Order: sequence, then structure tokens, then C-alpha cells
Amino acid sequence: MKSQEKEISYTTINSYSTLNSLSRSTKNVWFVCHGMGYLSRYFLKYFKGLHPVENYIIAPQAASKYYLNANFRRVGANWLTKETTAKDTENIMRNFDAIFEAENIPENLNLIVLGYSQGVSVALRYVAKRQLQCHQLILHSGGIPEELSTEDFKFLKAKVTLICGTNDEYLTEGRLDSETKKAKNLFKENLNVMMFDGKHEVNVDIINSLV
Repeated sequence: MKSQEKEISYTTINSYSTLNSLSRSTKNVWFVCHGMGYLSRYFLKYFKGLHPVENYIIAPQAASKYYLNANFRRVGANWLTKETTAKDTENIMRNFDAIFEAENIPENLNLIVLGYSQGVSVALRYVAKRQLQCHQLILHSGGIPEELSTEDFKFLKAKVTLICGTNDEYLTEGRLDSETKKAKNLFKENLNVMMFDGKHEVNVDIINSLV
């Protein structure tokens, strides 16, 4: 008997988390995409050092959740796998569209897009696919999708920062060189590379220094 794989379309509900308030005193709005194994509400802890009045942080939640260990207590999530990547990416793009529509961010504010680890891939794809003109684009310890090209970012005027730990256990020396070259090719003179002495971890000090 031959099996078949079919598709359906339906409406779903997902959450996202925010830190601080969007007000007349807000200067920067951060759109931050967490890494694999995170939940958005816990990812926000890395942005608590930013000035709470001037910075409003939005953290979308990856929809695919799973238990992190055998005791079934801690839950994490991931954005994408190698299975049906293109279709899942479109679902994520629509999720992000809905967040931006709901938040209705004033155009006069500085929009900062940050991706950490696996979040780099979805942040970059969203900026490219929606031609999102942000003030800063921060790529922290993650890989750049192979399909993206210089043409995808010709519109972008943002300052781009690539952050990575010198002892990142997921980046061999060869891969670090490769990812840096890809970033330099995509963003040319707009790219700033910032290395730190550390492993695969969010560097709060560097993030705080960028505003």
C-alpha cells in the first residue's frame, strides 16, 4: 500500500513576549529571535540591562516546542529543521508579520533586529524577504542561510554587527572563517565583527554597548 503526504491550511495561535513598554520615551525597539531550546519569555532576561525607558524588546516565540530532557520538566523550542524548511519558513514569516502588525511600531524609532544562534537564520530571512529597513542588524553566534545573496540586502542601510565567541563549541575555525566571509560578502563596509573570549553564549556586555 502506497502512503501519501498531503497538505492542509489552517489558522493557528502563537505567543510572543515583550519587555518594558512602548511609550513616547522609547528610542529603540528590539526584535529579538531566540536560539534553539529557548522560550521567548526566558530569552528576554538578556536584555534587562538595557535602559528600560528607552528600549522596548519584542521576542517572538518559535512554535515547535519540545521537552529538553528526560524528566519532561523543562520546555524549549526551535525555529526550523531540514524537514520542509521552505514551508516552515513561510509560516514563521507570517507569524512575524502578525507581530509587527499588532505592535504597530512608530517609524521614527530605531528598529534593531537581533538573531541569536538558530535565531540568526530566521531574523536574516525575514529582513531579506520583507525588505525590512532596520537601524541595526545583529547576528549573534549563528549561521547565515546559504540561499541568501548580496542582492537580497541591496536595500539595507543598517549597521550590521556579527558577534561570536572565540571558543564557541559549535563553530570550528573553518566554519567561523566561512561565516565571516559570507557576512562580509553580504554586507560589505556596513559589517562590524566583534569577537569575545567565551563559548556559545549570549554576550550581554556587547549587546548593551550597541545602543
